[in-house]
Amino acid sequence: MSGTRDGAIGRARAAFSGGQYLDHLRRLVAVPTESQNPGSAGELRRYCAETIPSLLQGLGFAGRVAPNPLPDRGPALIAERREGAGLPTVLIYGHGDVVRGMAGRWSDGLDPWAVTIRDDKWYGRGTADNKGQHLIAIEALRAVLEERGRLGFNAVLFIETGEEVGSPGLREIVRRECAGVGADVFIGLDGPRQATMVPELRLGCRGGVAFDLRVALRDRAHHSGHWGGVLADPAVLLAHALASILGEDGRILVEGWTPAAIPDAVRRACASLVFEELPGLPQPDAWWGEPGLTKAERIFAWTSAVVLAGITGNPEAPVNAVQAEARLRMQVRHTVDVDGATIVPALRRHLDAHGHTRVEIHPVKERDMFPASRTDPDDPWIVALAESLSRSAGVPANLVPNSSGGNPSAIFAEELGVPVTWIPSGHAGSNQHAPDEHALSALLGAGLALMTGVWWDIGEGRHPPARSRGAGSDRG
Repeated sequence: MSGTRDGAIGRARAAFSGGQYLDHLRRLVAVPTESQNPGSAGELRRYCAETIPSLLQGLGFAGRVAPNPLPDRGPALIAERREGAGLPTVLIYGHGDVVRGMAGRWSDGLDPWAVTIRDDKWYGRGTADNKGQHLIAIEALRAVLEERGRLGFNAVLFIETGEEVGSPGLREIVRRECAGVGADVFIGLDGPRQATMVPELRLGCRGGVAFDLRVALRDRAHHSGHWGGVLADPAVLLAHALASILGEDGRILVEGWTPAAIPDAVRRACASLVFEELPGLPQPDAWWGEPGLTKAERIFAWTSAVVLAGITGNPEAPVNAVQAEARLRMQVRHTVDVDGATIVPALRRHLDAHGHTRVEIHPVKERDMFPASRTDPDDPWIVALAESLSRSAGVPANLVPNSSGGNPSAIFAEELGVPVTWIPSGHAGSNQHAPDEHALSALLGAGLALMTGVWWDIGEGRHPPARSRGAGSDRG
């Protein structure tokens, strides 16, 4: 068989309009893979051992379930289709776990574990994040195989089940199971687009560091009438410390928290981004954040710091007392230009230099946070993929230097030494971590056509040369 690119895309569109994609999505959503729920271990394994493999039948993939080295954490599915040692190898990523279903809190009795269609919205937990998106990758592979009879490249499908809890154990799984797959590029399908009508490539993610600030002055509170004005107020001390960290305009004042400069390729990518204003989303405060930066640069090329929560006393039932302590939690999101390991030490130096020695810093370790990563926008693989997306869509693709949120890009980039990119088909209003999660059918269909074009072009030779491999690196 030979076939054509248009023929493959036509097959993908026909499968979508004919209900095959929807039928497969219903099977994925029906598995309650809540990684935040300790009782879901069996469902996470079933998703890897049964649900996804059932969709791969007849596609020539050989799969294995990779156990998580951490107790009570979900496994990963690694399924490979090998066509030749001299061909490029694409590692395709998705995550099968979802956040809690929140049954009973959805509108009009919607069931989180079933796909319900209302107008152009397909409701169900995982329709947007991430089952609907990695299903796009699978169905696009199917369309190319049906049209051409082969992919023209080696494909490694990697589905993990812990992304929603920070991917615990993922690095060890990748190191143990993927070092020999000989990947040339990582392509993940996850996240929302900046604009629903423009295809997108994301090249990594910002890292995250969370910590608590605490001022504890005594073992108990004391009557405010008798002791106000005499005893130091920990909330006031903490407020002054916070004011030294962030200016009243939101500018970061801690030396070492922000990049020394924004790389030229990143500035160019930010300058070309197309944003879409969606109903219900907030408008940026133009006066907030680093002066002189565009909206895109503030989101994708700079550091942000926010206060997640804070408390002193009992806000629900205040009493007349000078409190014993005050605390708040902060989170810093940083690009790859700033080493996440330096965030807390830099803050300690800053607080001490400004006289805030009473403020304690307690790093948060209760949830794994993703390190920062970014693939060079000028990398040949990125250029080739952007050309493919633009060719299919008829408009230039958005090239996002790195995701503003978290994802496991750094793990794959560091462990496998490959360019990492994400091709999302979600939208910002999908309620992906809330009740009423939904995907837009038009975006899913468009994403399927785009990915079919991507797979076709890679198989046709529109890619950089495959990396040379040592003995034993090919599993075929």
